[in-house]
Amino acid sequence: MSKTQNNAQSDTHEVFNQAQGLENYNAFDADHILKFWVNQFGGQWGEFSLRDFGYHVGHELLEAGFLANKHHPEFQSHDRFGHRIDQVNYHPAYHQLMSHAIEHAHCSLPWNSSKAGAHVVRGAMAFLHTHADPGSGCPLTMTFASVPAISVQKDVAARWLPKILSKVYDPSNKPWFEKQGVTIGMAMTEKQGGSDVRANTTRASAIREAGPGKLYSLVGHKWFCSAPMCDGFLVLAKVAERLSCFLVPRWREDGSKNPIHIQRLKDKLGNQSNASSEIEFRGAHGYLLGEEGSGIKTIIQMVALTRYDCMLGSSALMAQAAKEAIWHTSHRQAFGKNLHEQALMLNVLADLAIEAEAALAISMRIAHALDNIENPEEAALIRSATAIGKYWICKRAIQHTYEAMECVGGVAYVNDNVLSRLYREAPVNAIWEGSGNVQCLDLLRVLHREPETLNALIAELEKVSGKHRLFDKRLDRMQKALNDKSNIEVHARRIIEDLALLWQSATLLIYGEHSIAKAFIESRLASEQYHQYGTLNADIDLAAIVERAMPKL
Repeated sequence: MSKTQNNAQSDTHEVFNQAQGLENYNAFDADHILKFWVNQFGGQWGEFSLRDFGYHVGHELLEAGFLANKHHPEFQSHDRFGHRIDQVNYHPAYHQLMSHAIEHAHCSLPWNSSKAGAHVVRGAMAFLHTHADPGSGCPLTMTFASVPAISVQKDVAARWLPKILSKVYDPSNKPWFEKQGVTIGMAMTEKQGGSDVRANTTRASAIREAGPGKLYSLVGHKWFCSAPMCDGFLVLAKVAERLSCFLVPRWREDGSKNPIHIQRLKDKLGNQSNASSEIEFRGAHGYLLGEEGSGIKTIIQMVALTRYDCMLGSSALMAQAAKEAIWHTSHRQAFGKNLHEQALMLNVLADLAIEAEAALAISMRIAHALDNIENPEEAALIRSATAIGKYWICKRAIQHTYEAMECVGGVAYVNDNVLSRLYREAPVNAIWEGSGNVQCLDLLRVLHREPETLNALIAELEKVSGKHRLFDKRLDRMQKALNDKSNIEVHARRIIEDLALLWQSATLLIYGEHSIAKAFIESRLASEQYHQYGTLNADIDLAAIVERAMPKL
């Protein structure tokens, strides 16, 4: 047999009609919708830094994200000489992701800058970072969110905040006071209590002198401690029966290891680049933040911001999923034309696009409120709207990422495609930082105790009263449900879902494009039940919606 004949037999097929990966691009410049909402809420001045941030996300950090999720963190309890070190070892790609984000002010921008729109610009950074790797976003958001809680205790804040806000990432395993930059974690959940932190059994006692800012000794356990290589952790523990908040460093003041013993790392469905652990405190030293007994009041300032970042993170998952689906189908032919031009696929893609944009819109609306928190109405809106957004967006992301995966087909189900990671990642934001029922109950509690929060929310919704009959009808139904105090807890999910859809609709009507608002309202408010994606009406300009969401490379 000749060499030519042998080659002909070995070449079984030619690879064609396959999309190229959405990579080697500027993730900010390519995202028309993100730029639109950054500009709507006063973040135009940050475009230069966001463009630089987006370039790295769309290039080397995409690969770093794959590597960090392939090579999982590994726990090392002792060194080779038998010393207890409680160290978690990460792949270098994880440190690359962390370093890039911190150096670009992901954790510090709103606290270091007095510019209007600083939370909006920082929110866009968090959104873009999620495109590269959601897992490393966990310690980033905790570090960002720790600032208000630590600021409660001025003497502790004076020592810690300069390092938190320094824009320096130092992953070395050494005392925090020897570093220029530090990261902060959080540990609240215990086995017996879960979301009921008042059931915590961890105990704290003063070492020498009791009181705010003083050192206490903590004994107990935490069922979830994410990012256990952080330099310090906000922790709830009881002093007598008074639930209190502490900043617990990994190293003691004398340079010895603080006895925070890692029991194991969690083997999780998703969020795999991030280490989550079970820990025990065996007399660990911690600084009391605020007064004894004010633990929930103190730590809720951190939790409120991590919940907001759950909104941002899930919005980013949805946006990336929609972009991946649109990009892939626009480069693949089926039944005689590009797949994204086929009527039914076009309907699904447009539906995914408006869902993702509505999620981003209310996330950026919260960022705008954070930038104007000195306004009592904006502060009140944050307290109610964050629970609504956390509940709704984080739940919607799960079905959304799956539907995008189905658009791409079988190749999306394998682990070297980013969509499979997005789908595994999607549930975590709905579960952590307070699950759906917790968000509902928190909302009801806030509305009962702080009526001004309901007034602020209703005022936001009433800005568009009379602009669409479906909106007005749903608003009337929601207000009647709120007035039915006898069944309000039973109907809490129905109420919060109505509020979410109304708030998204109002935000799109006030600040967004009219065509997107119209498509959203007429598909989301027209019936009692929300349908599967791909059920938009034929009179909606589906192609224009998909073109708006198409990555602009």
